[in-house]
Amino acid sequence: MKTILIVEDEKVLREMYSQKFAENGFATLLAKDENEVFDILKKETPDIILLDILLPQGDGIDILKTLKANEQTKNIKVLVFSNLDDPHIKKQAQTFGAEKYLIKTNFTPKELLGEVQKIIKPTIVG
Repeated sequence: MKTILIVEDEKVLREMYSQKFAENGFATLLAKDENEVFDILKKETPDIILLDILLPQGDGIDILKTLKANEQTKNIKVLVFSNLDDPHIKKQAQTFGAEKYLIKTNFTPKELLGEVQKIIKPTIVG
């Protein structure tokens, strides 16, 4: 089973995405800010991280930089998923190793699931 860490500060969105991924065979881990991300990563290694940029504590670009600079987390795939449509931030995300930068309002949960599946190609059981 593939594991996804969903980093989203809005509880409703975090739970909605978690449910969508769980229904489609993913184990889900949830974090609302930078502190929770790194607490989880001390114990778990997800296959992919769905990373929001605008967070109440920390910022997605800083999280991405830290992940990619760390030997234990540098190979985790990161999909940035944000409402921040800023070309400069998109470029930073790509520079620091994000697989893709998607704008939330352009994707339904089902379409987002498809994007994640393209990146990690999970094994479908059953």
